[in-house]
Amino acid sequence: MKKGNKRILKELSDAIGNKKATVGVIGLGYVGIPLAIAFNKAGFSVRGFDVDPRKIPLLRRGRSYLRHIPSGEIRAMNETGRFVATDDFSLIRNTDCICLCVPTPLDSHHQPDLSYVINTAKTVGRYLRPGHLIVLESTTYPGTTQEEVRPILESNGLRAGRDFFLAYSPEREDPNNPRFSTRTIPKVVGGCTKSCLQAAGALYRAVVETVVPVSSMDVAEAAKLLENIYRSVNIALVNELKVCFDRMGIDVWEVIGAAKTKPFGFQAFYPGPGLGGHCIPIDPFYLTWKAREFDFHTRFIELAGEINTAMPYYVVSRLGEALNSGGKGVKGSRILVLGLAYKKDVDDVRESPSLKLIELLRGKGAKVDYHDPYVPKTRKSREYDLRMTSVPLTAANLGKYDCVLISTDHSVFDYDFIVRHSRLVVDTRNATAGMKSKKIVKA
Repeated sequence: MKKGNKRILKELSDAIGNKKATVGVIGLGYVGIPLAIAFNKAGFSVRGFDVDPRKIPLLRRGRSYLRHIPSGEIRAMNETGRFVATDDFSLIRNTDCICLCVPTPLDSHHQPDLSYVINTAKTVGRYLRPGHLIVLESTTYPGTTQEEVRPILESNGLRAGRDFFLAYSPEREDPNNPRFSTRTIPKVVGGCTKSCLQAAGALYRAVVETVVPVSSMDVAEAAKLLENIYRSVNIALVNELKVCFDRMGIDVWEVIGAAKTKPFGFQAFYPGPGLGGHCIPIDPFYLTWKAREFDFHTRFIELAGEINTAMPYYVVSRLGEALNSGGKGVKGSRILVLGLAYKKDVDDVRESPSLKLIELLRGKGAKVDYHDPYVPKTRKSREYDLRMTSVPLTAANLGKYDCVLISTDHSVFDYDFIVRHSRLVVDTRNATAGMKSKKIVKA
């Protein structure tokens, strides 16, 4: 390590150690907000950047737009006087460390869309100065930070590992998980150089209990993909078994319950109407895309994706069979979808299978409504513009529908009440477990 490099590394490490370093968080969503709170609680001054014009005024007023993060957390952060929410990206020049927490979706052809990462890197590059630490946290394929982000940041003449520090550390947020928080989830970190790894390690050790250093940014990027591919493949397995066991007249939920009593060699995964959230439906395809560059076809991963993608179609088929058994067809039937969020007790609808279910049911001529206490109305997304509002969940309303489809098993739902007042209930989440009623059909 050269003398000049040692000097700027020591200066940054000292600033982090005595909490004088200012941390910038770009992207104030499900990843960025918890990270900003964690740094603020640890005693750092935080600058939160976002391009969404709705977010900044809310944060400045101490209001949260994420259900699992109380507004009190935002107010407390504001009251420290060490948090500023802004859309003025020129303030990047006044930060010391910058965490990039921007979306990495797929495009319409299931190809990685790095536009948010690229554009953010260009913005950071305009204000980059010697001594800066830049960390990408967005989930992406191996090589992104090195091959895409680094050249953009170095285009002004500064060099990673010499003049500034560059690292990758994948986010591991799990919204509404009561057992783990940003501070208690181990943080994997890979650096562009040894000095970059040291700088990033120093930053995260100030806010998380365990830092896991790895040999390169590529390894850190690959580790994040492995985590979510593991989940995708195992969920695909139980989804396929659900369809198989259904034909055999076997309850897959009872099978899983029995299997998980084994104290070793088995981890329970559960079937559902499809995959949702930003990670599992998307991340595996980042690796399948990158693998083609190396003339490798990831058949196992792609098969899991096909199975999980097919689940909404299976649910609609089962719903149609259930209606037919009562002398009705899907066309013209009134259907209430319970839950729009992708998982229970959150307000996040990204990639939610409920959206696909509504689209499929409408395509078959059904009249569809939804109820979700955490999602009062739908918003336009990259794929959907449903323009719907949550309907009240009352006994009278339930009785109006030919079928109630449980897509998200929120804890606040009274399933006894729902079954009692519904004509037919199609349950994709085993929410009605233990209830004996001819109205209930598992799907």
